[in-house]
Amino acid sequence: GAIIFSGKDYKLLGVDLSELSELERTLEEAGLNNEIPTLFIAEVVLTYMENTRSDALIQWAAEHFPQACFLVYEQVLPEDPFGHVMQQHFSQLNTALHSLAQYPDCEAQQRRFLGKGWTECSVMDMNEFFTCCIPEDEQQRVQTLEPFDEYEEWHLKCSHYFVLAASKGMEPSWTPLLPSVTVPRHAGPVGMAGSVPATVCARLSGIPGLRRYGHHSVLINPNVILTTGGFGEEDGQHCRMRNFHVLSKHAGYWEAACVTQNIPDKRWGERLYHTVSCLSDTLALVIGGRTSPSSAGLGMLWLKFPETCNASGPDDIAVELVSLQPAAESAALRWRHSTTELTFKGEQYLFVYGGRSVLEPVLGDWYFLHTPELSCTVIAVEGPVPESRHSHSACSWEGGVLIAGGLGAAEQPLGSVFFLKELEHGFQWQTIETHPPLVPRYSHTAHVHEGKLLLVGGVWFHASSVPGVTVIDLMTGLCLDYVINVEHLEWPLMLHNHSSAFLPNEKELLVIGGGGNCFSFGTYLNPEPVILSLSSILISH
Repeated sequence: GAIIFSGKDYKLLGVDLSELSELERTLEEAGLNNEIPTLFIAEVVLTYMENTRSDALIQWAAEHFPQACFLVYEQVLPEDPFGHVMQQHFSQLNTALHSLAQYPDCEAQQRRFLGKGWTECSVMDMNEFFTCCIPEDEQQRVQTLEPFDEYEEWHLKCSHYFVLAASKGMEPSWTPLLPSVTVPRHAGPVGMAGSVPATVCARLSGIPGLRRYGHHSVLINPNVILTTGGFGEEDGQHCRMRNFHVLSKHAGYWEAACVTQNIPDKRWGERLYHTVSCLSDTLALVIGGRTSPSSAGLGMLWLKFPETCNASGPDDIAVELVSLQPAAESAALRWRHSTTELTFKGEQYLFVYGGRSVLEPVLGDWYFLHTPELSCTVIAVEGPVPESRHSHSACSWEGGVLIAGGLGAAEQPLGSVFFLKELEHGFQWQTIETHPPLVPRYSHTAHVHEGKLLLVGGVWFHASSVPGVTVIDLMTGLCLDYVINVEHLEWPLMLHNHSSAFLPNEKELLVIGGGGNCFSFGTYLNPEPVILSLSSILISH
């Protein structure tokens, strides 16, 4: 080891940390006094060493310094989908993460330090750290620094990094990881009620147009699914998606085709996080979405597909775009919102709710759009107003709308479920109590089947598992979590920013796309659509 740089109160040493005698000699040479309180900081350092060597270093520090503190920041949770993508990233850089196999979670890291001579040790993942240890004004400052819309990847990355503070011999004892903000700790899933098998959808592998996220898929009829927008892979490049995509079912198999657009239309705007509502076999309405998070929302657009949906093959589907300047423009200047069909006094409406806009990080307002002319209608709504949210789910049910989860103010996931119920003179918000309480989540999809609300995937702040399929019985409020069995998939299944279609006859969910763009680990897109078989958990009565 050698002293590389020496200043009045700063010395930079070059030394191999696995050679402890050499390390000791170099520190002595540099004039280090072991007897005074000493702070060690290891910011993603230990994990690049073999575990026997990093363990020895942790023990050496405890033995040689009577009063010391040790701060560590590095990765955890190697085995979930994001963990696999993270590990792959570091392996490609030829810098494999060695700690993960032996110390896969925060508790293991805490036991590691307590077993190697440190008397106090606290540890938390970065979601908890950001929420609990960063003062609220600083959280808000960071959240408003620049236009930002990658919440899923930010929260997933934070759940895969931890900060640990260990100490010994400090009087009074030193515990820096004390929450300055008390946030209600949501319990994770109580236990899994069972599992749901995932299989790759036959005949749909290798079709690049289905690798995308932030898109929207809609069932035009029971055998045709139209997918629009999002960010993904087109002509070998990552970009905002211009092409529409249709899946159609023939003789029991889904087949894919790109769709001809009558005009390569600028008005489509290559949008993400929009909604598409199918109003008939030949007509759908696109509402909102964004290009970049700093550009205003994109308004509304009619998609017209002539009656070729019953044609011989999916290639015959043509889509025509018709731009709209409706009175309800303000309803449309948003993204990550929901649009749901509902009925009032026998008339059809679209209910646009929540989302976010350029100015508002989270919206809690709503609009009733009377179809087909889309006039904004004022309808009285009573009852407790749901907290503002985006990236929630919304489903039509019994003439009203079910809203579940979402990301709320202060970027915290929500676990509430609301039903907007039709009354004689308007609607009423009703809370649906779930037990055990629904684990807060966002960026999931949802479907209703025979009085049960199905939530698919999403992001939550819990290390024990990733969200699979949750089934809520709307009569009793019973809430059951099912893990997704991915043993038949050869790649990590990222169930956020995806779309899904529920096929009631087959009791199957077809999951299309999903993934995201992580600043640290690049873009990850689920390579192909997946079928989740729900027949074992949806027993018909």
